[in-house]
Amino acid sequence: MNRILIHILFIVIVLGCGLLIGINNIPGEWYQSLAKPSFNPPNWIFAPVWSALYVIIGFVGARTFLNHRDTTAMRFWVAQMVFNFAWSPLFFGFQEIAMALIVIAALLISIVGFIVVSRKQDAVSALLFTPYLAWVAFATLLNTSIFLMN
Repeated sequence: MNRILIHILFIVIVLGCGLLIGINNIPGEWYQSLAKPSFNPPNWIFAPVWSALYVIIGFVGARTFLNHRDTTAMRFWVAQMVFNFAWSPLFFGFQEIAMALIVIAALLISIVGFIVVSRKQDAVSALLFTPYLAWVAFATLLNTSIFLMN
């Protein structure tokens, strides 16, 4: 299969799944009623940030699939996708703040794991995951704060 097509497929699948999960788990009254820290960003920021990150995640997934398919990096990439896609339904859908915190911690660990194991074999992919790491670290702090405040 064409390398460009594989990149497009990964990006479309990751972005599409992310958007679908987001649309089905929109913050509602329950979320609005929660106590939140002063650094909680406005709701409108999440969709564009996650959309951009999903494009990066899909691109990196395609690179890893094409060049390092049977490696620990690919396993970390798959793991972070599972944790990523599980978080919104847990937090917003099931309103399970504590379980969502466990999942986002696992997501953070899997992102760090991906960066660490990819650094030598694909420095570009490791570098591209750093904004994702920063955002998920912030989201973990936010989830932790909401858990402690509620």
